[in-house]
Amino acid sequence: MSEEIKNTASERRSLTKKDARKAWLKWIAFSNCNYNYERLMASALLTSFSHVPEKLYPGDEAKRKEFMQRQMEFYNTEPHFGCIINGLVLSMEEEMANNPSVTPEGITAVKTGLMGPFAGIGDTVWQATITPFLLAICMPLASAGNPFGALLYAVLMYAIMVPISYFMFFTGYNKGKEGVESMMASGQMKRLIATASTMGAIVLGALAYQFVTVTSYCQIPLGEGSLDVQATLDSIMVGIVPLGITVFTWWLMKKKNVNPNIVLLILVVIGIVLGATGLFGGTAA
Repeated sequence: MSEEIKNTASERRSLTKKDARKAWLKWIAFSNCNYNYERLMASALLTSFSHVPEKLYPGDEAKRKEFMQRQMEFYNTEPHFGCIINGLVLSMEEEMANNPSVTPEGITAVKTGLMGPFAGIGDTVWQATITPFLLAICMPLASAGNPFGALLYAVLMYAIMVPISYFMFFTGYNKGKEGVESMMASGQMKRLIATASTMGAIVLGALAYQFVTVTSYCQIPLGEGSLDVQATLDSIMVGIVPLGITVFTWWLMKKKNVNPNIVLLILVVIGIVLGATGLFGGTAA
């Protein structure tokens, strides 16, 4: 009996840590390559797993073809936080090669069920929080003509992206389906999204204050003196006009779903009208 168990264990088809790390590295390199509307990121997923079929199905060409066809099913998520799904799928593929209770339908269901939620998490944290925060740091340098601003942005992006991606991929691979489900159910992701959304709003507000500038040099005659429009507005709230334009732009795009090109045209028209009337723009006297 013990000999039978030993033989079964020796026949188990397993991936090494090197195999898993290689899959992660290839995903980092190719996650947005060949991005297309038919299958989106499926070919990138297959590319990242391209060395796996030989390890799991040596000498079985039919099984290898099935493996590759599974990875070419429609797939789309945020590449850094969403690669937790890649790690999970890789662990399920490894288990399926040894345990018939894991089915292709189960793997497809996991990808389909998780790629949307993790895309939302990744987009919120990455695009709405981390990217604006880094831009707030690096854009002033670049605007001043310092090429270090662009270099710093690229270095910081990768310095943050790579550890996050590595952690998420191997969390999925090591913990498996139950671990990912418990993480989702515990509320950790909801708290992360709420924190990131708040942080993103603060950063975007700082960017709007720094880069949206509207100044009035208009002096309205009042009796023996004159009313300084800019000073009056600043006494109400500093930056109230840039804030109003930013909120108006957000309202058009978010609430009214106006095309960004149309929004730009509207802002140009507003700028022309305000400048022509002399209320805003112009030069200091």
